Amino acid sequence: MLFSRHAVPGIMIVLCALFFIPRHLTAAEIAGDYISIRKEGTGKITLVLNKPDAQGKKESGWAQSLNTIVHDGLDFTKIFTLISPPLNVKESGDQKNSVINFGALNSIGAEIYAGGTVSKKSGMINLDVEVFETASAKPLMKKTYTGKEEQLRSMGHAFCEDLIELLTGKKSVFGSRIVFVSNKTGFKEIYECDFDGQGLEQLTSTRSISLTPTLSPDGHYLAYTDFTSGRPALYIKNLSDKKTSAASKSGVSIAPGWRNNSEVATTLSFEGNQNIYLVKPDGSLSRRVTNNRGIDVSPTFSPDGSKMAFVSSRNGSPQIFIQDIQSGEARRLTFSGRYNTQPSWSPAGDKIAYSTMQGRGEIDLFVINVDGSGLQQLTRNSGENEHPSWSPNGEMIVFSSNRQGKKKLFIMNSSGENQRRLLQGEGEEMQPSWSLFRK
Repeated sequence: MLFSRHAVPGIMIVLCALFFIPRHLTAAEIAGDYISIRKEGTGKITLVLNKPDAQGKKESGWAQSLNTIVHDGLDFTKIFTLISPPLNVKESGDQKNSVINFGALNSIGAEIYAGGTVSKKSGMINLDVEVFETASAKPLMKKTYTGKEEQLRSMGHAFCEDLIELLTGKKSVFGSRIVFVSNKTGFKEIYECDFDGQGLEQLTSTRSISLTPTLSPDGHYLAYTDFTSGRPALYIKNLSDKKTSAASKSGVSIAPGWRNNSEVATTLSFEGNQNIYLVKPDGSLSRRVTNNRGIDVSPTFSPDGSKMAFVSSRNGSPQIFIQDIQSGEARRLTFSGRYNTQPSWSPAGDKIAYSTMQGRGEIDLFVINVDGSGLQQLTRNSGENEHPSWSPNGEMIVFSSNRQGKKKLFIMNSSGENQRRLLQGEGEEMQPSWSLFRK
């Protein structure tokens, strides 16, 4: 089964909801265990994905689609080395009674094998999957995914997510979304796409300038800066009923960042200085967070919401500070670099990614521990790299770069490896924000 190396172009399927039903968990899954195939930092997992067995024309078509979806999804993560199954991977011509040839798998260096079948039962598509460790022939997972034809992408990604968690003990990016700004229509509007660039959808149609989008942790609200009124103002859109609220204060309002599902931070100027305030989803003011003569912008919060990183000019050039929300005490985080902006707090709470203007005008991305140690440069010699945003599992970062001319979205591992373009659309793409929400 599952999912040979050779894939054919598939049809993009945009899903509104998930209806697949996983079942038949292994004892290891029930116990909450995972299989440590690779220690962190020692390399990729070598995996054979065999195309699902199927009988019937429709079933074979679904199997091929799932083959492509799963192969592309796992390849996207860069966790695996995917190799084609040997011709003699099954030792019997009888599909129901065939035996896996683990000797053949071991001879090509496979560590994990995944196989299964696709069938139709009671009007639903069933994907039955089995996963084995090849060296011991030990079964690691047996599971069934059920859904409709338009849900093949979700079924395949559900298997990918389960497989990654089984083998690494970590969550994956499957089901997460990225919001960003694009001018493909001639106006700067906000769009969203799936983690891999598929399922593109336009979220605003203001025919004006919409900037700095960010989704609430539960995915219900979109906060962004909009210039429809002639000045930058905070707008909060309920994605369920499509109703939009605006910040109730005069003056400018820019660069929002969600603290939790009920509060979003933004810079307001109605009291004179540009300080950071907390605003409720209905646009009403909750409370003031910073009180400084300098300009405070770009709030991002620790996972528990107790601390906020932000950019301030209080000491001269823009630098990143961390403030305790309860006490109000702030400390400077960055000292290397004369112009540090656009902080993004990691989901694990231990690191902050940000952009820095270099001496020759390049803009590069860095990551630093929240205690100020462990400074690491992620991009170099590649033009302007801006607006880093962490994936929900902290394993990847999305950002914008003009390394190929126009600004486009790129992704990379959190270590800076495997930098590659996310979308192939028209126009420029900028200011991405990777949502913690999963479909």
